[in-house]
Amino acid sequence: MGAEGQKTDFARKGRMVALVIAGTGVFWILAILIGDWLDLSQRTRALFDLVALAGFLFALVMIFNIWRARQASKG
Repeated sequence: MGAEGQKTDFARKGRMVALVIAGTGVFWILAILIGDWLDLSQRTRALFDLVALAGFLFALVMIFNIWRARQASKG
């Protein structure tokens, strides 16, 4: 794969990470608002918090993998 193809691949993966982070943030905010509106139990709200935490950790792992791939492609 050429240098331009790698840049395009890294950019595509970066956009995917951005979408995961943004989507997780929106989900978390909506979960908090809906939890207040429906008066959900603290246990259910904690479950939504854990789901959001898993989404952010997944994004962090994706960022780490992109970083490792960039380091490997440099030399």
